Amino acid sequence: MKRALTAIAAGCLSLLAGCENRDADLRQFIETTRREPGGNVASLPDVRPYEAFTYSAQTLRSPFLPGLPGGLGGANGAPSLRPDSKRNREILEQYSLDQLRMVGTLAISGRLFGLVKVKEGLVYRVLPGNYMGQSDGKVGDVTASKISLTEIVPDGLGGYMERPAALALSE
Repeated sequence: MKRALTAIAAGCLSLLAGCENRDADLRQFIETTRREPGGNVASLPDVRPYEAFTYSAQTLRSPFLPGLPGGLGGANGAPSLRPDSKRNREILEQYSLDQLRMVGTLAISGRLFGLVKVKEGLVYRVLPGNYMGQSDGKVGDVTASKISLTEIVPDGLGGYMERPAALALSE
């Protein structure tokens, strides 16, 4: 039994001696590293104090929304711009503008009428305030050379916008 204890003790000592040899390289590296001069650490950057920002555009339309439903707040900013669906349609509204031709003017009692010819050959008189074309085009001005009107067309964002148009006198 004494021999067994001696053998165990000798084995433990040899294991401890082996551990000591493996740590020698590590200890030498640590000592070498400690002897090297240290590097320079950059100073911390200056910290600017926080400046509060007051948001003052709460009452404006959100830039992340295309506009209010039903055309409110459309591209041109007119909140109630939309075609009047309850208005009685006029005869020239069944034709697109490219099917209409201005063929002249007519002055009656100081009022200047524009003369518009349709594809069937019929000629109609128009005054400012009349409608023509398929995009709710309202006649704004009649001159000797053209009829100016403003159409209401979809803006592509769920609303409507006004677009100028004209019929020029054709010869």
